[in-house]
Amino acid sequence: MHFRQSLMAVLVCVACVAPGTVRAQQAESVAPTQAQQPPAVKEFQTLEDQWSNAVVKNDQYTMEFLLSPMYVDISSTGDVMTRNQLIAGLYDKGAEPLSMQQRVVSVREFGDTAIVSGTYIVKARANGATKEERGIFTHVYNRAQRHWACVNAQRTAVVELAATRQKAAQKKSDADEPFHIPFFHKGAEPSQTATGPTNIPPN
Repeated sequence: MHFRQSLMAVLVCVACVAPGTVRAQQAESVAPTQAQQPPAVKEFQTLEDQWSNAVVKNDQYTMEFLLSPMYVDISSTGDVMTRNQLIAGLYDKGAEPLSMQQRVVSVREFGDTAIVSGTYIVKARANGATKEERGIFTHVYNRAQRHWACVNAQRTAVVELAATRQKAAQKKSDADEPFHIPFFHKGAEPSQTATGPTNIPPN
């Protein structure tokens, strides 16, 4: 009898906890024609805007605020860097960033972990010429003490892929394509440009 009562108590606790677990796994995205950003998308768009501004302005303090000490960055060329290596790269001569735009498309939250996906456009000066790169990114954030910090970032350049796809489409129908490669859309405009914290000591 005592065993049956204990088993029932455990089942009741599981039933109470399960709904909370499901609610913690939230997913929000913004459609190309959607004017209003969902709350989570708006929140992370602000962080991505701070990130973009910090890269262009070589703002070391904001980058250290946004990126976790455990941050790992995988560039579109496959280079793997730590947070310190990425920040040091901002000061490399001959490859100065001119502008950076990051558009959040979707946010999936799992408790204190968030997976943010979107598109980016980066313009940089290299060897006296201006180079532009477009692609998609995935940023993984971790929340600690109510602060989101990016722990992992991966970028994939898709301009060349899109050009190849366009040339292939001239030779064969879309029915021959196994899947569609997502490309750019305007999406919702990024939130008002926000400046990172300047009093905080030093993907």
